[in-house]
Amino acid sequence: MIDKLDFLLALSREQHFGRAAETCGVTQQTLSAGVKQLENRFGVQLVLRGSRFQGFTPEGERVLEWARRIVADSRAMHEDVAGLRRGLTGHLRIAAIPTALPMVASLTTPYRARHPNVRLTVESTTSADIFSLLENLEADAGLTYLDNEPLGRVIAVPLYQERYRLVTAAGGPYDDRSSVTWAEVGRIPLCLLTPNMQNRRIIDQQIRESGAEPAPTLESNSMIVLMTHVRTLRWASVMPAILVDALGTMAGVRAIPITAPDLEHTIGLVAPKRDPSTPMVTALVSIARTLAKTLDGPDGAPPDTTG
Repeated sequence: MIDKLDFLLALSREQHFGRAAETCGVTQQTLSAGVKQLENRFGVQLVLRGSRFQGFTPEGERVLEWARRIVADSRAMHEDVAGLRRGLTGHLRIAAIPTALPMVASLTTPYRARHPNVRLTVESTTSADIFSLLENLEADAGLTYLDNEPLGRVIAVPLYQERYRLVTAAGGPYDDRSSVTWAEVGRIPLCLLTPNMQNRRIIDQQIRESGAEPAPTLESNSMIVLMTHVRTLRWASVMPAILVDALGTMAGVRAIPITAPDLEHTIGLVAPKRDPSTPMVTALVSIARTLAKTLDGPDGAPPDTTG
């Protein structure tokens, strides 16, 4: 029955019979037959069908809720039993907001040292998508904001405070300043993350509260794209201090703290709150809690894990 519930979860994610079948490694006919077997077993229609997938019935939505729990518990059981025999093995998937990517290596490096048979995947995505990925069992944990938007039912481990810097060419109008205000930032043409990113929503809100209207001249969902534009010395941006520190010294570029107000937001690890949790996730949460105790610098810089 577990495999049939997996079919249902894939259909929920993909919203398409063919793509769902492909992700499950079966034919579309096999997937459709599996869903039909579930419907026969429960005696109700679960999926709305036409010439294509049209959604789930109310009964189907309820079965989906149970399917997520059952499949997650099944995976946890398999991991637990396998771990007793040969240590942790499997695939751990971490989703992270772009601004938190410098922190990931501080988690994955000690994890890899302790559990060398676990394969790791890191995906950069939005904060909203992180929770969708967790709910649909497409990610095992995430790195995101903990204090700006609702979290839902998760384990949350605070790691550091995100603080902000104006990253701009040296020699500009604020070159002799040790800090700038959000009102001053609002008067500068900026390149920023796209509006679907929570970091962008934070910056927009703060600029509006300072009396200006955000009007970026370039948007991207990639911090690398923003930084390469800043490096041309013809663009400015607002970036978290931890990201600026991770990228290192850049010739001709200054990173100036933004104050008035001195804004900060908590970044941390989130994982589904399940009992029992999977052994791989439990190990990651343990490493995150240990890491959190070491992040006591002014900008919560992660320790060097390369030496």
